[in-house]
Amino acid sequence: MWYVIEGYDGQDVLAARLAARAAHLARLQALQEQGRLLLAGPCPAIDAEDPGAAGFSGSVVIASFDDLDAARAWAGADPYVAAGVYQRVDVRPFRKVLP
Repeated sequence: MWYVIEGYDGQDVLAARLAARAAHLARLQALQEQGRLLLAGPCPAIDAEDPGAAGFSGSVVIASFDDLDAARAWAGADPYVAAGVYQRVDVRPFRKVLP
């Protein structure tokens, strides 16, 4: 089943986000290689493709897992969690309709 994972950035975490980014992307790449990643990306903190120093308000990942517990475990092991980037992570089931 698909699950949406939303990570919400804390305040002043852009440097920590950048430092943990390679490890974060490696986990997403692994999901993609397994055919389990629908989409992933950051949410700019301002209305701009490149928010610069404003940074990001969080990230969204939609990926396939066996169950909600597996999705929560994967999300909890994210390098952004370990680096203190995310102040909160929400995980819930997602049903893809389109496209």
